[in-house]
This record gives sequence, structure tokens and C-alpha cells, in this order.
Amino acid sequence: MSTAVVVGAGPNGLAAAAVLARAGVEVTVLEAADEIGGGTRSGEAIVPGLLHDHCSAVHMMVAASPVARELGLHRHGVSWAYPEIDCAHPLDGGRAAALYTSVERTAAGLGADSGRWRRLFAGPSASFDRWGEDMLGPVLAVPRHPLRLARFGAPTLLPATVLARAFRTEEARALFVGTAAHAIQPLDRPMSSAIGLGLLTVGHRYGWVVARGGSRTITDAMAAVLGEHGGKIETGVRVRSVADLPAADVTLFDLAPGAVAGILGDALPRRVSRVYRRFAHGPAAFKVDFAVQGGVPWAAEAPRRAGSVHLGGPAAEIAANERDVAAGRMPERPFVLVGQQYLADPGRSAGDVHPLWTYAHVPNGYSGDATEAITAQIERFAPGFRDRIVGLEVRTPAGFERYNPNYVGGDIITGAKNVRQLVLGPRATLRPYSVGLPGYFICSAATPPGPGAHGMCGLHAANAALGQLHRS
Repeated sequence: MSTAVVVGAGPNGLAAAAVLARAGVEVTVLEAADEIGGGTRSGEAIVPGLLHDHCSAVHMMVAASPVARELGLHRHGVSWAYPEIDCAHPLDGGRAAALYTSVERTAAGLGADSGRWRRLFAGPSASFDRWGEDMLGPVLAVPRHPLRLARFGAPTLLPATVLARAFRTEEARALFVGTAAHAIQPLDRPMSSAIGLGLLTVGHRYGWVVARGGSRTITDAMAAVLGEHGGKIETGVRVRSVADLPAADVTLFDLAPGAVAGILGDALPRRVSRVYRRFAHGPAAFKVDFAVQGGVPWAAEAPRRAGSVHLGGPAAEIAANERDVAAGRMPERPFVLVGQQYLADPGRSAGDVHPLWTYAHVPNGYSGDATEAITAQIERFAPGFRDRIVGLEVRTPAGFERYNPNYVGGDIITGAKNVRQLVLGPRATLRPYSVGLPGYFICSAATPPGPGAHGMCGLHAANAALGQLHRS
């Protein structure tokens, strides 16, 4: 029987391990932390019974992922909860844009931009199941549906700020730019539209769902599939060098490229080691979890019913702040993402006290305290919020890196999503999951298709490893 070692028990490592185990490979997963999950962990905090997601929280990409279907995650407790409104983007003066799963319902609320929103998203979202797997793989691979992919892909080449000019209303511009800001990069760069268009297209097909019972259920289910097929997980095992690795036919790393280079050392080809060590990390997240009595008193109606809320004001303000963050400057009013998962999954609350998940975009390695900036941004659109705070818990960029070493400097998406790294991953090659050393592969979110709990990086790396095993 062939053997495999997977280093890292985040969603990509566990997806890779489960795929290999289902193919008859004897798999051992080594995880440095005391619990599995990487960025998909959840737990009680602040108030007994209050359930908070530690990082990853909204899972339209998991719902769309072939990994979820192939592994049958629903058989192991993964079920999706749907908010009434997927996402809201409040503006000053009590206005707000509302994003629904339905393209038609979203467009109907965007006034003069209704037709433009339909033209941009109706076709790609309706046909996503036929071409979406092309989007969820390496960009340099030969697509199965080139025309449909090209229809989706053409606008992704534009800077988000340029594409936003196609809209006449501030509501539509802010809704698009706020979603594009999930890439945590300057929005005037080429291809900065890509992640926003991807999230909106997939969201219009599957909804901005949350995992009932917390994000941890996703990786718990992957671990259950692995166990079904004889795989093992060892926690509290830190791999620092090749000497720490058990003998195996293939080894996969759910790690940032710099960590892979550190472990493999001189065994890694020099050209690959040089590129991996220079892999660029992007801006950071500063997270505050709140316990809120009675929920957030939003001034506008849409955020009161939305699972996700983007706080940043008009599109131009968001773009300026994202530019500052990338340049190492902390803005006075940072872009803040807010998760109200409890609206779709009420079991996360403790009576009338609700968990509020928030993080701000801050410079990589930011050592200041953004708690007040986040609180002020919420208060800006929800006067009286401060009076409802029962308690809070903070995770700084350094805290994120301690929590998950892949998040270098607080970079929770494992690498800057500039054009080169978005398209190619850690290095320029037609085999992005190979590290250039036979038997060794990388499967982290640094590889295509990038961040998220979808597990597709793990699936593609596992298939590459299986290809080598079958040839040997």
C-alpha cells in the first residue's frame, strides 16, 4: 500500500488527506496545534454558550466546491444556514445596498444599475455548475468550458475601481467594491476585480451560507471521511525539518511557501527555495469578537437582516483605505467585515446576547490596537452600538500568526493576491502543486484557486500526488 504524510490539518490538508485515503493510500496527518481545522475552527467565547468562528465564516465557496460533494460532507454533519439577506453595505445617511442570492431581487434594489447587475451576474451564476470547476483550478490549465470561462473572466482583468465605474449608483459601486475588498489588496491594480466577481457569482448561485454549528463542522466532517478510510491525525506534532517527517511515498504541505522552504532546506531546488522564501504576504486582519445584547442597532433596514455586512462607506473611501493599508499606513476608518451568523444559525446565541464576528484590514504586522477603529465604524452605521456591548475578545495580526503560522504577519489569506500570485500561485509553473522535488507537494491556500475553506487546493494537490504514485 502506498503511504502519504500531510503536514497541516486545515481544510486543504484534510481535503487532500481524505482524497488520498479514499484512493487507497495510507495517510497520516501531522498538525502542530492541539486541534484540527486551521482557519475553520470555532469555539465558545466571552459569554457561556456564545459560539464564535475564529476566522473563516461565510462559505459560498465550500457550498460550490466539488470537494464537498465528492467527500459527502453532508453525511458527516455539514448543513448550510441561509440568512434572509446575504450581505448589506450601509452608506452614510441611513441608506444601504442589499445583496440577495437572487440576481433579480438584488438588481431590483439597485435602481438605475439593475440592468447592469443582471448583465454582469445573471448568466455566469445560472451556468456556474457547468463551468465553475474551471474557475476553481489552476488558471494556466486547459479549461473544459473555455467560452463560458472567458465570459466570466474578461471583466476580472480590470481593476475593481475601473469596473465600478460601470455603475451609476453609489449603492451598486459600494456593493461591488466592498466584495472585491475581500482580496485585501489595492483595488486599483489589474485583476483586483477577480475575487469580488468570483464571490458575487458563486454567491448568486449558492448564497452566502454559514455552517450550522460553526465553521468547525466543515473540517470535522473532512476528518470523519479520512477516518472512514483508515487515515490518522496526530495533533501537537510540529514539523521543523525533513528529519521530523516520517518516511512516506508522498508528502503534502498545507503550509505557507516560506515554511515549506524552511522544512525542506537544502533538499529543495535552489530556484524553488529562492521563490518560496520571497513569497509575498499581504495586509493583515485585526479581529474583534463582540457579545452584543439585543443585536446591532443598524440605522438602515437591510443590515438588520444580513448575514454579512461590509463597513467602509462609499467605494472611493474603501479604495483609498485599501491603498493605505497595502502601503503600511493604518487608516482612521478601515474597511471592516461584520458577520452576523446567528441570524441564520440562532443556536450560536446565548439568549438575547448574540455573537458579532468582525475584522478590519490593517497593515501586515500591525502592532497597534484597532479595537476602537472597528467599534467606531460600527457605531457610524449603528448609533448606540457601544451601549449594547457585553464583552469582547481581540485577535491581533501577531495573534493570528500564533493561531495559524500560515498567516504570516496576520495575512489570513496566505499570500498577497497580486497578479502574479493570483494567477500562478507560489511560482511560475504548469505544476503549481509540485515543489520541484519528487514526492513532495504544496496544498495550502497559497496555491490556486486560493483562500477559502473549499479544499480545492488540497484536491488538486492530492490528484497530482496520486498521478505520481500511479506512474511509479
